[in-house]
Amino acid sequence: MTYSIEFIPDAAADYKSLDGSVKKKVNKKLEELSKNPFLGEYLGNKFNIDLTGFYKLYVDNKKIRIVYRLIGEDIEIIEVLGIGKRDKEDIYRLIGHRLKKKQY
Repeated sequence: MTYSIEFIPDAAADYKSLDGSVKKKVNKKLEELSKNPFLGEYLGNKFNIDLTGFYKLYVDNKKIRIVYRLIGEDIEIIEVLGIGKRDKEDIYRLIGHRLKKKQY
């Protein structure tokens, strides 16, 4: 079974800003994710940011992180909320900000 992957607008912008070679690696990982939505590691409270229900997935030798969540009772959609460099907790702070801004 293949699952649908959707990006929130900010995550789509994250993706577009990636270097071409990194995009290829992200595409490959997203293809794997579309076949196995539990490929990533489950997140909880990270750096005082409540990311319960979200997952992280590493790309490019753990230089890039994809943060996503599963939508629907039977996993109808895999929703990507952010893609970014693995600089400390920056991606988690970015996701926390997006969650507050959009109230997902």
